[in-house]
Amino acid sequence: MRRHILAAAGALALSAVLPFSANAQAVRGVTDTEIVIGTYTDLSGVTVAWGVNNSNAIRLAFDEINAKGGIHGRKIRYILEDNQYQVPRSIQAANKLINRDNVFLLIANGGTPMNNAVMPDQLAKGVPNMFPLTSARSMYEPYHRLKFGLASSYYDQMRSAVKLLAERGRKKICAMYQDTDFGRDVMDGARDQLKAMNMSLAAETAHKPTDADFSASVAKLKDAGCDAILLGTIVRDTNQIVAAVRKTGWDVPLMAQVAAYDSAVAEVPGGVTEGVECMTSVLFVGKDDPRPAVQTFLKSYREKFGRDPNFAAQIGYSAAQVLIQGLQNAGRNLTLDSFIAGTESIKNFDDIFGSPSMSYGPNIRQGSNKSYVAVVKNGKWEQSLKEPIGY
Repeated sequence: MRRHILAAAGALALSAVLPFSANAQAVRGVTDTEIVIGTYTDLSGVTVAWGVNNSNAIRLAFDEINAKGGIHGRKIRYILEDNQYQVPRSIQAANKLINRDNVFLLIANGGTPMNNAVMPDQLAKGVPNMFPLTSARSMYEPYHRLKFGLASSYYDQMRSAVKLLAERGRKKICAMYQDTDFGRDVMDGARDQLKAMNMSLAAETAHKPTDADFSASVAKLKDAGCDAILLGTIVRDTNQIVAAVRKTGWDVPLMAQVAAYDSAVAEVPGGVTEGVECMTSVLFVGKDDPRPAVQTFLKSYREKFGRDPNFAAQIGYSAAQVLIQGLQNAGRNLTLDSFIAGTESIKNFDDIFGSPSMSYGPNIRQGSNKSYVAVVKNGKWEQSLKEPIGY
């Protein structure tokens, strides 16, 4: 009789343990002790400065939370793959992370076409795509419960830019943009905002990413009497277009978006880009920023990676902090559903860099659609409006 009682007690004790253990094993990438998270991004290709610094900062954030005991007792195991900013390599890397490494989610995957190519299969397998390293609208639209964007998109930034220029009295707004998916996304925002205000583009020109001579395009816009130019450009073509405009002596306002928000634009010799403005989802903070949390981040990043963090590193650190908040909100019983609910419960999240507050919800998959305005002044980007703006 005693033997039967002990056996029953043992079975009861075991049954109290099994529900959680079985649940943990049933959730991909989650065990009693760890959460497996992956990223594919550019570690050796043309956008290496973005991919390496962004993923470095994510690793730093994960190491910091792991050092504090992890998230509800689980440590994050972070797996990083190089996509060399190529679609085929991205598909290969994602297949490894999803099918072999069995990740719980992917964060900060690099590149618009890369994410677009990978997401259908990824989402079908129940793997969230969190805060990709691109500002394209397709990262959060159309709605999917497993797609989350971090901040304002190119589309949002151009809508805000057009509204701002109109408020400044500009009536003949023009545009120069790359004839690519990126450039068209930028122009969708510009056209939609102009339409909402019963306006239209006075003139526009499109160019290939490899084009280098913009004299004819600038002459076309000047002849059209443009009183402001929107730039759907990145770094090299931004500098070339600005130089072409300056060469004619034309003092016309130029407004770009976050793809041009780079020190290589601000630091062009001779002050060529002085006065150029840019809409940006996140403000870059310099080494002299006095805020203690920022100084701690800068110091920790230098000590771990032997270099100063760039703009992409800041974005990565913020993305990781938002993700950590979502995981913490999910509680100890981490499942896909509890994680989604935990992320949806994030309201008015403020990062350490002063980015626009980020909020999510059951039907909200973009943290913020507001943008700051920055201007090149004395070879540096400076904040020109105190508060972020939207449309």
